[in-house]
Amino acid sequence: MSAHQLRNRPTDKDQIANCRKPGCAHLRGRRESLSFADDLLSGLGTACVAAGRTHGDSRDGQEMYSVIFKCLEPDGLYKFTLYAVDTRGRHSELSTITLRTACPLVDDSKAEEIADKIYNLYNGYTSGKEQQTAYNTLMEVSASMLSRVQHHYNSHYEKFGDFVWRSEDELGPRKAHLILRRLERVSSHCSSLLRSAYIQSRTDTMPYLFCRSEEIRSPGMIWYNVLKDTKITCEEKMVSVLRNLYGDSKGR
Repeated sequence: MSAHQLRNRPTDKDQIANCRKPGCAHLRGRRESLSFADDLLSGLGTACVAAGRTHGDSRDGQEMYSVIFKCLEPDGLYKFTLYAVDTRGRHSELSTITLRTACPLVDDSKAEEIADKIYNLYNGYTSGKEQQTAYNTLMEVSASMLSRVQHHYNSHYEKFGDFVWRSEDELGPRKAHLILRRLERVSSHCSSLLRSAYIQSRTDTMPYLFCRSEEIRSPGMIWYNVLKDTKITCEEKMVSVLRNLYGDSKGR
């Protein structure tokens, strides 16, 4: 499977791509080729990629295996190309999967607090110290948090001038530009979600099976293994994923 990121976005949620045996034979990155059976199951893959099996998933007598990605960045669009290789090294037709990772996490209460703080710093005469405090505060938060701060600021204080205009007026064009250009890192998809009326955080727990091959082979040995003939041991694990929920009203 060839992994390619279509758009880089800064930040953590494990992504799991399912594949049926024996068709998910290879994972090929930009600089290396990884075999699902020979590399990932034997533990020779990277720390970011591991072999697994979806918990309790079996269809028509076939087990559903997974490739678990731990290092995909949020707010990113990834394209994966999969192909199978038989014992003679012949490749199947390519199959392509495109997925978008979740938007970066934001602390909505914290974003609202920062918006209030910035308004108070901008309100009235702004001294050099207050300008620097506002600038440092806005530069220290992530791009997604900055987008949410802008939303809260405009929701509460736009009648006194919107966030962009007040930042340019209080901090000057150069500093305001350094702050505002960071918003370009947020995709239009996530930018739209960050303008939701409410954002709440929730932790989801998901069981999965982390699998390893019982067979031992020497590093660097190249051969095409048959997945169905590989002795595999799977260990049940749990992964906790913190994610945001977006909506027009507060959930329970």
